[in-house]
Amino acid sequence: MQAVGASERIFEVIDTKPRVTSPPNPAVLNGKNDSSIKFENVSFTYPSRPELKVLDDVSFEVKAGETLALVGPSGSGKSTIARLIPRFYDPQSGSISFGGIPLPLLSLDSLRAQIAVVSQEPQVFSISLKENIRYGRITASDEEIEQAAKAANIHDFIVSLPQGYDTLVGDRGVRLSGGEKQRVAIARALLKDADFLVLDEATSSLDSENEHLVQQALERLLKNKTSLVIAHRLSTVQHADHVLVLKDGKISQRGTHSSLLEEPGLYKTLVEHQLL
Repeated sequence: MQAVGASERIFEVIDTKPRVTSPPNPAVLNGKNDSSIKFENVSFTYPSRPELKVLDDVSFEVKAGETLALVGPSGSGKSTIARLIPRFYDPQSGSISFGGIPLPLLSLDSLRAQIAVVSQEPQVFSISLKENIRYGRITASDEEIEQAAKAANIHDFIVSLPQGYDTLVGDRGVRLSGGEKQRVAIARALLKDADFLVLDEATSSLDSENEHLVQQALERLLKNKTSLVIAHRLSTVQHADHVLVLKDGKISQRGTHSSLLEEPGLYKTLVEHQLL
């Protein structure tokens, strides 16, 4: 009976229709488009909780080469914005465009090829460190993987292991610390060399050594990229071109670090209470 139940579940998954699909004759991003992102009056609710509006009439633009930092309390909508950019979901109203082209008109493959995502809890697979990094670009050579690892501050750790780059990381990377997983994910993103970066920074749970190594690696990753950063570090916000402060799914403030400190509001409160 267990086998029958498992089989039924497999067929349920196979029969599940994707939330979003490419259009019949999609536009294709070929690297000639700029990497700007524009949200216009975007509102969104998750299918599992349609009564809860997670984003409410959100509008902003990240121009090519700029870094936008998202700041706000948990549940304010920051991660949802990050999920909408690679089109994991479509908003119920409003529009999102990449390089001036509305996302629903684009090939999903070409859109996602232009975007690298580094999450707070990065996905690490039960394979070798080398193949985990190569996942960023399957055709990459061993030399290119090593160069990416050096830029991500993970190379020295890898070569200190008895099996080096061939070391198996265990189920979900159980043999790696949080900081090591972050740096593997950063190496993967560096190898992909996408035009647009979505970054959910690691929290202060990292020890000081790992935090320093991760921060250095992130600075290299962000260089010359268009990026949206869910910021947990004040240093990141200070260096961002623009800051959006979210509260209850709405933009409550926007500006730069300096300008936002000069006005009363949530941002100044977060900084003064060292919550950034």
